[in-house]
This record gives sequence, structure tokens and C-alpha cells, in this order.
Amino acid sequence: MSTRSLPGLLPLIALLGLWQLLGSPDSPFFPAPSSWWPALFTRGQGAKIVPAVLDTIRTFGLGLFIATILGVTLGILIGVSRQVGRAVGPTFEFARALPPAAIVPVATLLLGFDEPMKVVVVVLAALWPILLNTSSGVQELPPTLLDTARSLRLSRTRTVFRVLLPSVMPAIVLGIRVATPIALVITLLVEYLTAVNGVGALVGEAQRTFQPARVYALIVIAGLISLIVNSLVRSVEDGVSRRRVGDRL
Repeated sequence: MSTRSLPGLLPLIALLGLWQLLGSPDSPFFPAPSSWWPALFTRGQGAKIVPAVLDTIRTFGLGLFIATILGVTLGILIGVSRQVGRAVGPTFEFARALPPAAIVPVATLLLGFDEPMKVVVVVLAALWPILLNTSSGVQELPPTLLDTARSLRLSRTRTVFRVLLPSVMPAIVLGIRVATPIALVITLLVEYLTAVNGVGALVGEAQRTFQPARVYALIVIAGLISLIVNSLVRSVEDGVSRRRVGDRL
């Protein structure tokens, strides 16, 4: 997380400080923040934290990676060929409109309660921002760009990797940035709904066993993961922007 983000955390810090002053560790709904961290390690449950965080990060990372590969590939195909876009457009619009929570029962029925099921749901949720941004980026490219590639007799592979991808990279990175929080939220949601290993599953377990302080502590952990991932994606986006500015100069 960059230092530029620190001032934005001041309202949250102030809220937690006020919560600490007014809250009580024994409150069934709003326990004081000072009781959150110790609640993670009560009843010998501290050993579950690190494996759960790693499971969540693995599912999120793998799902976002697969969604990026599929989204960029399909986005380029749709952006280059209007026929492909018209052929798959209605199907994609139907799939995009499905809420991820509605996909979970079908995914568990077909794949069971395991890691592949979580990854599939995350991919289906995170795919669309990347696909739509990529296809829009390709469609907005000047026609002379592809005409130049044809006149140079570049193969399709070289045209994609040397012309299309560098040109639409800002759109791809923007799509990834939009898809990143979606992928993380859906990862936690699937874990919560299915109790498959992860931070979301621990939140559901703590809620069912009436441990509010532990619930809040796990939510803070999920928020920290989100902040770190967001910072990394923003750094990549800034790097792509600086590179494009340097190329223009």
C-alpha cells in the first residue's frame, strides 16, 4: 500500500478510535476493536488463520489469472471480428447478467465443494470487465493500425502480440483493476456460502458460533488483503501509463 493512501485511512482510524471508547468487549453486536485480535486465537483457532488466508489468496489469484487470459483472448476475438461478436453476444449478455451467488449451487452440484468450484465461480464473475474493456479497446483502435500490420505482412500471431496487445494494454489493465475487487468479494462470498476453506468460511463459522469479535477481526484481514492487492494493481497500472508516455516522448 502506497503512502498516498494513508491520509484516506484517517476517517477509518478515527471511527475505530471512537468505537473503542464507546464500545464494550462484551457487546454481542459491537465489541470494542481491542477485543478483535485476541478473539482470533481463542479456543485454539489461531492455527486456522494463515492457511485460510493462503487459500483465499490462491483462489483469488488463480481465478483472476484465468479470467484475464480468457477475457483478453475473447475480447480480442470479439473486437477484431464483428461476426464473432454478433454470434456470441446474446450468450455473453445472458451469462453476464447471472448473479454470482446464483451460480454457486450449480457449481457445487457439478464440481462439488472444493477448490475448482471456487475458482470457476470467481472466473465467471471476474471475466466480464476484462473482456468488455479489451473488446472496446480493440474496436476503438484506428483502422490504419491493422492496415499497417497487413501491409508489413505480419502473421496473425505477430499482429496480436506486437500490435494489438501493446495498443490495448491500458484497457486491459483497467479491466483487471475493475475485476480485482469483484474477484476478491466473490471468493469470500463463495467461501462463506459453501464453508470451503478460506477467510470467508471462517467468517461464516464465527457467525454461526456467535463470536462477533472474531467476525470483525476476519473482516479486517479481508480488508487488508484487498488494500494490498489494490495497491499492486494500481502500481501495475501506473507503470503501464508511464511506459506509454515514455514511448510517446
